[in-house]
Amino acid sequence: MMKNNNFKKMKRILNLALMIIVFVGVISAQPESTTKIIDTMQISCYDDNEEISCPELNEAYFGQDAQYSGSQFSYIDNGDGTVTDINTGLMWQQDHGTKMTYDDAVIFLESYELADYDDWRFPTIKELYSLITFNGVDPSGYDLDDTSFLTPFIDTLYFPFEYGDTDNDERVIDAQYWSGTEYVSETMNGDDTVFGVNFADGRIKGYPAEPIGPPGMEFSMTSFVKFVRGTTDYDTNEFIDNEDDTITDQSTDLMWMAGDSGHMNAGADENGELNWEQALQWAENLEHAGYSDWRLPNAKELQSIVDYTRSPATSGSAAINPVYEVSEITDEGGETNYPFYWTSTTHKSWNSEHEGASAVYVAFGDALGFMEMPPFSGNYQLLDVHGAGSQRSDPKSGNPEDYPYGHGPQGDVIRIYNYVRCVRDITEPQINGDVNGDNSLDVLDLVQLVGFILGEIEFTLDQQNLGDANSDTVIDVLDIVIFVNLILGA
Repeated sequence: MMKNNNFKKMKRILNLALMIIVFVGVISAQPESTTKIIDTMQISCYDDNEEISCPELNEAYFGQDAQYSGSQFSYIDNGDGTVTDINTGLMWQQDHGTKMTYDDAVIFLESYELADYDDWRFPTIKELYSLITFNGVDPSGYDLDDTSFLTPFIDTLYFPFEYGDTDNDERVIDAQYWSGTEYVSETMNGDDTVFGVNFADGRIKGYPAEPIGPPGMEFSMTSFVKFVRGTTDYDTNEFIDNEDDTITDQSTDLMWMAGDSGHMNAGADENGELNWEQALQWAENLEHAGYSDWRLPNAKELQSIVDYTRSPATSGSAAINPVYEVSEITDEGGETNYPFYWTSTTHKSWNSEHEGASAVYVAFGDALGFMEMPPFSGNYQLLDVHGAGSQRSDPKSGNPEDYPYGHGPQGDVIRIYNYVRCVRDITEPQINGDVNGDNSLDVLDLVQLVGFILGEIEFTLDQQNLGDANSDTVIDVLDIVIFVNLILGA
């Protein structure tokens, strides 16, 4: 009987703690204006072909995505067709609806209401990309109907997902989502273009926003859409030139090299070009501006510094703020352009024979591809097929000459030897209770602590130590009450 009473008491305390959390959230945890970069969720390590045990310091392939962790995903299913992202403060349409053209989506949005809200909008490409996870599996080249063994690049516990309808002449990978970010230039041969995220294959590309093709044979791209509401400050960068060849982004608490591997004569030819293994090693060994804790950025970190208001064709520059220096390259067509930059993130393939053979890069110059025009003619045209600011992937090793006309349906150029812009964390002393690692104790930490108590979230040992306010080796409601008092200044 006593045990049952204790259980009821603990349940009441927990409910009280949850109410306090909601109260604290209302009065003190309005969405921040910072751009919190959510972790990629990649937990496995790879060499240039397959999964491996994560390497130790100074071993080959050390420094990849899985070996550095960031803020973890934290969603609330509001039970009304919406999902709130605790980290970003954004509220999302939970379902994806039916595919539609971009113009139809614009018209549909004009009268769209959900959960008694009518202020929905298209997400920017950075907002939409905040949802991506890289524990997904790229099904490119997979042409069977069974998708049960595939994993998409989005959290399906909160967001329903479906692959392309192969019974309706679609490819498995046809699960693109429109953003509201229009490309400032044009792709292909003059197509108006809007960026989108493909949560089936884990890429950002520019997609045609208008019918394309010859008269009578026009094709209109249709994609899913996931509307959003809330703060419009999420993807705002706050760059500070530290005047020591480093740039701090105060919105993300990351410090970047002002220049890139080209400016530092990296690589065997001293031109900045490195394959993936070399890029990891170069970043880990770099000493620059008095710091030695540089690393290769993950996909979401690197994409956070893309400036989608710039492109080679419109601003005569790379798609990045001019506070950064960018090496110029001569592209596959002999023209001046700007590099692809490696990330530490592996782009896992469905094909077990080479599941880890590719890694993610971000195109700060034109996302070039060889298009066969007309089809099957043998005549290839080099075009900006996806837009500066796209995120694609390259083989981690090999010879670019083995891909004379690129790879994939748009002939994405294959370089293998890409550039590097290293990053480092702006470290601050750990704060007791800061289990989400954002250098503050707030309601977001309380939500995760409750999730840990309820068994819905797993903590690392460091997180458990930070969450144990009374040092009794157990995280429970007593710790939550202590942290609530700290937040309220009681």
